[in-house]
Amino acid sequence: MLEAEFDQFAREYQEQHAASIRLSGENPDFFARYKIDDVAATLRRAGVKPRRILDFGAGVGNSLGHMRNAFPDAEITLLDPSRESLDIASKRFPGQAAFTHFDGKTIPFADGSFDLAFAACVFHHIPENLQIGLFAEIGRVLAYRGSFFVFEHNPWNPLTTHAVRNCAFDENAVLINSREMRGRMAEAGLANTRIVYRIFFPRMLARLRPFERFLTKVPVGAQYFAHVVKPAV
Repeated sequence: MLEAEFDQFAREYQEQHAASIRLSGENPDFFARYKIDDVAATLRRAGVKPRRILDFGAGVGNSLGHMRNAFPDAEITLLDPSRESLDIASKRFPGQAAFTHFDGKTIPFADGSFDLAFAACVFHHIPENLQIGLFAEIGRVLAYRGSFFVFEHNPWNPLTTHAVRNCAFDENAVLINSREMRGRMAEAGLANTRIVYRIFFPRMLARLRPFERFLTKVPVGAQYFAHVVKPAV
């Protein structure tokens, strides 16, 4: 999670992302929006309304607009090791959140600071030897009964692996399957993680997307999310 590695792609992130997902027929905003919609729907069913949100590895802020719409009264913090990315995000969304730099290892907030933590396709960029420590850090700053959602690319989906291979900023990415994800989170103290598979149909088959709610346990969706609730002591 080297700052320089992310800084070099910050200005071109949107264009490179759009090019890499061309086969899906969708744009980056589609993928940013569905993630927040999923988070909001899950929390709404649980009767949870988060007041303090951490967007971990927020980059240039692609999730922030949708997050602000879904949780208009929440305090939102974007956290990233790339100052360049945070600078872009703060200019895109002035006054909409706190934009916080960190060293890639230690989250600069007190225990229990957030009701909701969210990471969108971040951990495949992080070296494996750092992942468990960062999961533990997220668990530390998460309040009891707080939720943590991790969205990741599914390496069992051929279109996903094609997109990653053809994306410059994913050059050093190592995709994480859901079994590995669940195991690493559990090792960090975040046990009882639920896995939900998402995005089964490209835009040309969008009329079939209403059926995706029946496929969430089928491990071939283009992406998946892991959701865990921090238990009360």
